[in-house]
Amino acid sequence: MSTAAAVITKRVTGWSMVWGVLLILFGLFAIAAPLASSFAAVLVIGWMMIFSSAAQVLHALQSKGIGHILWKLLVAVLYFGVGIYLLNNPLVGIVTLTLAIGIFFFAEGVMDLAAYFKERKVNGSQWILFNGIVTLILGVMIWKHWPASSIWAVGTLVGISMVMTGVSRLMISVAVRRLSEA
Repeated sequence: MSTAAAVITKRVTGWSMVWGVLLILFGLFAIAAPLASSFAAVLVIGWMMIFSSAAQVLHALQSKGIGHILWKLLVAVLYFGVGIYLLNNPLVGIVTLTLAIGIFFFAEGVMDLAAYFKERKVNGSQWILFNGIVTLILGVMIWKHWPASSIWAVGTLVGISMVMTGVSRLMISVAVRRLSEA
């Protein structure tokens, strides 16, 4: 590898490693303070809805035909309204998001179990079964204890996701750096 490419690779993987470590640290914070991270997640979603509303308005202005324009403006108003509602009522947003996640995990668990029974003779299919059982149990736990599970579910899941993403980014960066040095 050329010297310039090695320097660039080292710089890029260095920043990627920094981001990985930061994601791990923020993920651990989210797990340690799940209610605070749940509030933060709902506030981020609220702002994303508002920004999406603005994008929908711009898209509506570029559309042809009154039906398309009106539909996109209606969607923009809905996005804006939901975003404002989430920003003004984050606790309700956390409770709603928790229920949606519980339903999603339950459905995913059922689908994974169905996939396992369809593919059970394939080598490694036991991992589909394991994932399905864990996901189904998690969905039932969230749903059974809802709305009390809202206190921990969203923040903990966001934290776990951040830690896993950080570890993955860190490990990939280390592998790329080692490969470039070889």
